[in-house]
Amino acid sequence: MKTSAFMALEWREHDGNPIIEPPFPSPIIADPSFLTPAESPDGAWHLFAHSPMGIHHYVSADGRAFTRLPGLVCTSAMRPFILRDGGKYYLYYERTRKHILWFSWLPLRWKSHIECRISTDLLTWSEPVVVLRPSLTWHRDAKYGQSVSNPCVVRHEKRYLLYYSASLVYIPDCGFNEPLHIGVAEGESPTGPFVPRPEPLISPSPHNPWCNLGAGAFKAVKLDDGFAGFENGIYWNDAMGHSGSAILVFSSKDGFKWKQAAAKPLVRPEGTGWKRSHVYALDARPLDETTWHLYYNARSDWHWTRGRERIGLVLGSSPRKKS
Repeated sequence: MKTSAFMALEWREHDGNPIIEPPFPSPIIADPSFLTPAESPDGAWHLFAHSPMGIHHYVSADGRAFTRLPGLVCTSAMRPFILRDGGKYYLYYERTRKHILWFSWLPLRWKSHIECRISTDLLTWSEPVVVLRPSLTWHRDAKYGQSVSNPCVVRHEKRYLLYYSASLVYIPDCGFNEPLHIGVAEGESPTGPFVPRPEPLISPSPHNPWCNLGAGAFKAVKLDDGFAGFENGIYWNDAMGHSGSAILVFSSKDGFKWKQAAAKPLVRPEGTGWKRSHVYALDARPLDETTWHLYYNARSDWHWTRGRERIGLVLGSSPRKKS
């Protein structure tokens, strides 16, 4: 698909949203990443997402109704991304300190890195391989700690691009931190070694109404003539007196220089219901030349004591074909 065809897609919320509820006793299920039937080893949909317990694995026959498999893929892990490459599956995620997700609202210094596990069947996984650690000044914050997170790996020609979030910013009305910058690292294989570019790709700006607090997360998809990108920027809205997060669309010719491709968000908070306050991290992939699925998680209230996070689906189709 070319960039012009991607930009012509029409997007609509799935009528059955939200489609995945948090697993007990967690208040959240977040950061979905998925494989389409064409990518999977068994012709099913596979989706990975995290709760404070770790990373969960879901399966579906239609991409709408998902069943959670027993157990966890890995513990002390969050923000997964799944890649198929060369007949293998690579699950990337942010590795955190043990049990810290249950206490992320406390003033504890964060410390995380990005790991990868490999599988041929999505059921049995290798031991973890570290693919990126905080190493640059803008990966760290003197008060909140050091973090690289939200991995997204894209094959580009003979190299691999690892998009990631880095550092942290405190969101006052939520009572927890969110990612501050977006960066990119380059590697010669799916497991690296990845070398980060010295400067961030995206950082918050007081002049950007959709990204004035933090850059959130970023996902990139390779197109025939460039890249499509999706960012959930974190912002403060003075008129509302609250923070928010919404999904923005970007485009790039080379994967390094990005520009916002649409003035308004693709998905944004609605002020009520299950996505009242924030629309968060996502994964988006094409099923064919005219149809896309985009899964994301959204928050129902601002403060950590009240908000719940669930996963929803947005369907994209060309003007000639409806999903």
